[in-house]
Amino acid sequence: MPAATIKRIIGRFLARHQDKLWWFHSSYSLLLGIGVMWLGTKNFTYLRLAVFHIAFIWLSSLLLPSLARIRRIPLPWAQRIRLLINYFQRNFYQQLLFFILPIYYLSATWGAANMGFVLLLAFSALLATMDIIYDRYLTVKKWLPAVFFAFNIFACINVMLPVVWNFRNFFALRLSALLALAGFATFIFVQRDVTPRDRLLSILAAALLLAGISEFGRPLIPPAPLRLLQSSFSLGWDAENNQLGEPLSELPDRGPIKIFVLSAIGAPLGLQDRVSHRWYLDGQPVYTSPLIRLSGGRKDGFRLWTFHTVKNIRADSVLRVDVRTAAGQLIGRARLR
Repeated sequence: MPAATIKRIIGRFLARHQDKLWWFHSSYSLLLGIGVMWLGTKNFTYLRLAVFHIAFIWLSSLLLPSLARIRRIPLPWAQRIRLLINYFQRNFYQQLLFFILPIYYLSATWGAANMGFVLLLAFSALLATMDIIYDRYLTVKKWLPAVFFAFNIFACINVMLPVVWNFRNFFALRLSALLALAGFATFIFVQRDVTPRDRLLSILAAALLLAGISEFGRPLIPPAPLRLLQSSFSLGWDAENNQLGEPLSELPDRGPIKIFVLSAIGAPLGLQDRVSHRWYLDGQPVYTSPLIRLSGGRKDGFRLWTFHTVKNIRADSVLRVDVRTAAGQLIGRARLR
């Protein structure tokens, strides 16, 4: 069979089934992402390469509009170049998002508001695996590429700064929001079909949103990479062995009574922050411990222990102790019923 005929047959087959092939590739990307998630639970070192991934996505996204306006490049070839760049962008997004997803998941708390951020990040990672949606919708809409990039760069840098450079979460949140705003603004500025008024309003809205998140929405963001390894209660403290006494499994139905709580907090080597216990009885705050300087790198976690004399205990009372950073982010919580 002549080579031209074979080429024509293959071309027809690809044209007829290209959507199915792209969806097959999306499924493969999702499976690969699951493997990257496993890596994210084992070693944080990969985050050092995140800077290069983010730089490629950012620069290539800014160059794509200019590429489309070069008249010397035929339209079919310009389209092929765009798809090729999108392919690399998707792969870099997938590697980044699926890697940091388990780090945020381990730092989040079931039933708390910060689990919503993890779900949103998982949805973003899933979008990065869907070739057709990314190529035909996400990258061609006016605002979506900027919003998608700003959210993902915020999530990546917010966890990269504490892991790689040992920044405190409080500072990492603010700097991540500032860089996300810069990324959003550059995406908006390269769009020629946006009026100056719409451009200014969109950047202002993004600035207000990111400022609100970094200042007032901190409880909505998991304090990655900090995570609660274990918490336990006791009625006493073993001073000789520097540990809790006999564990307490139920809340005594009497009061007042002094209760101790010990929390083990996992943190990478070199990371320092300040953490505290916040005690609640039946949902009402009863005590907040002073902030204690946390030092990461301990195999069994940093040990934070406090005690409080609990009063007005009823038969159906619930004692809850939240472990929070100085920025107010929830690391984890323990309950005693």
